[in-house]
Amino acid sequence: MTTLVDAESERVRAGLGGLLAAWLPGRRWFAGKDGGAPRVGVRLLERVLPGEPGLLLAVFDAGPDGPYQALIGVRRGPGAEPSGSVIGRLGAPDGTALTLYEATQDPALMTRLLECFGAERGGPVRFERLPGSELPYGLPGVASTAEQSNTSVAFGDRAMLKVLRRPVPGTSPELELLGALQRAGGVPGAAPLGQVRATGDSPLGACTLGVLQEFVRSGGDGWAAATGRARACLEGEGGVPAPLGGFAEESYGLGLATARVHTALAGQLGSRPLSGRESVALLDLLGDRLTAGLRAVPDLAPYAPELWGLHDDLRIRLLRGRAPLVQRIHGDLHLGQVLRTGQGWVLIDFEGEPGHSPEERRRPQPALRDVAAMLRSFDYAAHHALTGLLGPPPGEIPADDPRAARLSRRATAWAVHNRQAYCAGYAAGGGQDPRRAPLLVRAFEADKAVYEAVYEAHNRPAWLPIPLAAVRRLTEERRRRS
Repeated sequence: MTTLVDAESERVRAGLGGLLAAWLPGRRWFAGKDGGAPRVGVRLLERVLPGEPGLLLAVFDAGPDGPYQALIGVRRGPGAEPSGSVIGRLGAPDGTALTLYEATQDPALMTRLLECFGAERGGPVRFERLPGSELPYGLPGVASTAEQSNTSVAFGDRAMLKVLRRPVPGTSPELELLGALQRAGGVPGAAPLGQVRATGDSPLGACTLGVLQEFVRSGGDGWAAATGRARACLEGEGGVPAPLGGFAEESYGLGLATARVHTALAGQLGSRPLSGRESVALLDLLGDRLTAGLRAVPDLAPYAPELWGLHDDLRIRLLRGRAPLVQRIHGDLHLGQVLRTGQGWVLIDFEGEPGHSPEERRRPQPALRDVAAMLRSFDYAAHHALTGLLGPPPGEIPADDPRAARLSRRATAWAVHNRQAYCAGYAAGGGQDPRRAPLLVRAFEADKAVYEAVYEAHNRPAWLPIPLAAVRRLTEERRRRS
């Protein structure tokens, strides 16, 4: 570690845990926010930049969770730290206070941080620029205001640094997949530019702390586009025939883009039939998730027999040797993970599903698992638009409200229409036609819907009717086909 002045170093080390404990519960990316102030244990404290302000990189455990990462600006005395960014202040007998603040909110400090990439420096943390990449030195680094599990800092429209709030052991799955797409060529996307990593002899072991990639110039993400058009269709604006028009062409194009990404990943990283051992592991994983979901959400109980029936249908297919091809996939695909660009739709954020280990994220899976996740996202977009129009969330709408019932039917029809268009585009782009693999798609959709039900029950109970409606639909489809 590049040391602070010894006295300051001791003050930061001694006081940082307490300041972080009080600050963390208000962070979107902190998983233990409902448990009050955690007990924080600092595992790594690296001085990245000297000067005024300085920059620290801290990795720490917080209660039973961790490790987490924070970039911390350090300023002597009160200063011009960004509004709302202060983590805390440390006093001293001589009256000189140190102000510690969230460094990603300081554009000038982020500009200096970018200069670390490619610089020769020792220590347990390395900033590595990938060969051949050009970095936009001198541009201010502006943090995204979106609520995410990580923090993204954009340098103009040239580069973006993703600060991984949960360090990833080994190489980041996202860096692997971005590199594969770059090698494949012909797939619009964000080329990898560099990484921040801890070395194997650090207190953390070898891990990835940040990913630097090209900035994707876009006209907005798929979620904003879909919910906007869904609402316009529900309202009947612009002469668009409600509820089916307004986004189907975009959905078809999104299916094309998804298939091309899957094809490129399979070409670079391979694909193969799911083995017998992997089939058992997949079934066990889905079964464990369903068991946990049924335990966590009592409202799922009426659907339990048919949900287990879907699981059994998949078991019969897999264990009879009708194994699907598996490959590396996106792993957390939804409308918020795609951007509209001049080259069409671009998929972003190839980290995989939050909360899963890197090993799970790297595990080859059927490509239709991504498809099923996107199909669920169309459902959410339609009902989010409906809520924006009606006001209250689904669980608070009176059952006897005729207007709400009529618009709800329109929202469902809009979702169905766009789901069909997405599947058609995926098949046209060279992917396996989801409409010819209904058993796989239903099983993965049901797994995702149960996951959503658990999330909503714990975080937004009034939104629970959305995944419950999907579970009801999927189980009714299974019953009709049995």
